[in-house]
Amino acid sequence: MVLPLSLIQSAIDHPMLVELKNGETYNGNLVKCDTWMNIFLKDVICTSKDGDQFWRIPECFVRGNTIKYLRIPDEVIDLVKDEPVKRHQNFKTVRGRGGARVGNRPQPQAKKPKQGGGGGGRGGKTKN
Repeated sequence: MVLPLSLIQSAIDHPMLVELKNGETYNGNLVKCDTWMNIFLKDVICTSKDGDQFWRIPECFVRGNTIKYLRIPDEVIDLVKDEPVKRHQNFKTVRGRGGARVGNRPQPQAKKPKQGGGGGGRGGKTKN
């Protein structure tokens, strides 16, 4: 399984076409991409919405939420590493904050609630 950001990260230093939601296109070499899909390109040719004007720009930053689609070369797909797949295969050994139960591990027994407070939290102590 190839995730979009890993595909874009593997396209660094390769040519790419970026079309924006407003119709402009940017052709250039990918320098950097972050997790919000913000893209930094170099040696860019910008084409206007109607396609009759062109600009050569040495470098360009494109905000991720303005991107309509990206076109990358087919050779980049071969370069994509299986890093996300490997990470998901090893999820049994790594437990984060959620502590998800995996496989046939025994489920922990629920603790009985304490009577009368004293354990902190809301409510305080009760008098009998």
